Amino acid sequence: MSYDRFVDEPLTSRDALNKFQIKIKILDLDDARDFSPRYGRRVLVKRILLTIKHILTEEIEEKELDVEELEKRMRNERLFSSSNRWISPGQIKNGYVLASKHLDLLADAIALDVVRFE
Repeated sequence: MSYDRFVDEPLTSRDALNKFQIKIKILDLDDARDFSPRYGRRVLVKRILLTIKHILTEEIEEKELDVEELEKRMRNERLFSSSNRWISPGQIKNGYVLASKHLDLLADAIALDVVRFE
């Protein structure tokens, strides 16, 4: 994989220590639609492809995550979920999620140590 996959800044986010760059592609959306007057039109994310670039080594790894399954597991094991799988279609660009929503989609995966940034 090449560095070119991480050129589009609104689609990439970084960890607090600036060791990793993150990009999320949506693989599957739920048919559910939310037309809440408070939040506007939103869709429910089911599965994502997480691409992580290690900035120091230039190594790139990909991980497919079932966000819906992680949310269920989090509720069973911890009695709550910290994720928010609802996102606006305006926060999706060419199948990728804008960086501002990355933490919302990864919250349960990080809490369950499915995704680790060390």
